[in-house]
Parts: sequence; C-alpha cells; structure tokens
Amino acid sequence: MARSKDYPLNFNIPLNIFIAKRVNIVQIMIGVAVLFIGSLVYLIDRPPDQTYFVYATDINISLHNTFPNLFGFIGNYLPDFIHVFSFILITAGLMACGKRGYLIISLSWFLIDMAFELGQKFSSWSSEIIPEWFEGVPFLENTQNYFLRGTFDFMDLFAITIGAVLGYLVLLTTNKRRESV
Repeated sequence: MARSKDYPLNFNIPLNIFIAKRVNIVQIMIGVAVLFIGSLVYLIDRPPDQTYFVYATDINISLHNTFPNLFGFIGNYLPDFIHVFSFILITAGLMACGKRGYLIISLSWFLIDMAFELGQKFSSWSSEIIPEWFEGVPFLENTQNYFLRGTFDFMDLFAITIGAVLGYLVLLTTNKRRESV
C-alpha cells in the first residue's frame, strides 16, 4: 500500500497479529486442572483466615476442618510448584509459541515467582515499594500482607524451580503431540 502525502505513516495494522492463530487447548486445560488442585490446598488444608481468596469472599467456601488434611507435608510447598507450573502452561497455551517462546515464558514465570518468594525474605524492603493505590483494589490490596506475613522457605524456591522445569518439559511434550496430530 502506497503512503500518501497526507498520511506519511501507514497505521493499517491487521488486528489478527494480536490474536493467537492457534491456541493449545491441551496446555491450557492441564494448567487449569493443576491450578484447581492447588486451590484445594487452600480450601481444605489451610485455615480460612490465612488465605485471601477464602476470607475475602462473602460466603464460607472453606472446607478446613471439614475434611482431613488432604495434602499433608507436601501441601506446604505444593502451591509454589503449582503456581509457576500452571501459569507457564496457561500462558504458553494462549500464546501458541514454539520452543524459544516456551523457554522465555518458563524463565519469566520462574523469575516472577522467585522474586515474590525472595520478597518475603526481604519483607521490609518489598513492602516499601508497593504503591499506595494498591489499597482498596481487589487482589492487589493484599500484596503488602503477602510480603509482611508470608514465610520465606528454601523449599519454596526448590518447588518453584521444579515447577518451572517440569512446566517447560510438559510444554515440549504437548507441543510435539500437537504437531503430530
């Protein structure tokens, strides 16, 4: 398309570059299913006053003390594993990218989760950089409490690392299956 003198720049950008040409539903479904399992840790094993999305709801959705402790010791670290693993799969499934994109997505979520865990170790510094406008915004309003009341644990770092590596490997596996179909 030729540029006219009145409009020197061509702003006719096709909108389909912003829409994934194909979505990997298998990756998304695995990510969502595992994320659902992770939510059970908070609904069943943890007291409701320790979980934002449980105590912030108007209805009682907690199953704590209704069922026996479902996940035991591993429930202490499972959410860290599940968060990074699930969000890697969901993000990659929506973006429908290849191996390089999978690596970038996996490393990005790994670094984000590591930063949040390390933010608990250096909680006074972390809580100071949170903007005041987070107060009153659902989900964001709990950010400062996450850092100040959260507990840093090296095992959480290990769980995040394993989740990121396994997330990347599952992406490679589910991408190969999709290409062979």
